[in-house]
Amino acid sequence: MAAAAAVLLILSTFGPFSFVEAGELLLAGGVLALLFARAEGRRFHLPFGDGTAIAAAGIWAGALIVARLFDRPLGQNLLALACASVLFFAGARERAKRPADDLPPEHETPPIRTRRPPRRPGAAEATTEPLPPPEFKPYEPRSGEQLHLRPDDQEDA
Repeated sequence: MAAAAAVLLILSTFGPFSFVEAGELLLAGGVLALLFARAEGRRFHLPFGDGTAIAAAGIWAGALIVARLFDRPLGQNLLALACASVLFFAGARERAKRPADDLPPEHETPPIRTRRPPRRPGAAEATTEPLPPPEFKPYEPRSGEQLHLRPDDQEDA
């Protein structure tokens, strides 16, 4: 939900561009980068947690939108304020779900994508040898022994 609000906040900056819109783009990009890093499974610590940072971004975005309230059309400002409030509520919900020390425990779900281990030097040039063919010795009946092709071959008596 926070990602959708950040993208919509970016979309609300179209039109006359000033430092306020640049600040909103930077703010929404920071929220998206935070969410992307968490989705990748990166572990880092924010002083008050992810939810607080996202909620603060929503409040700051709302303050920036109010500062430009008279420079833009009312409909665009209302859309942007709605996006900022959704961003704030998404951060508040995340804050309620996870405590301030937001390092997840080890038993939670693993990251979606895992990183590949680095290749060994010379691994691309290494060749593999084929396995030798299995030992095969055709069956040769002993003298006087009849060759049975199927187990149900029986002589009619």
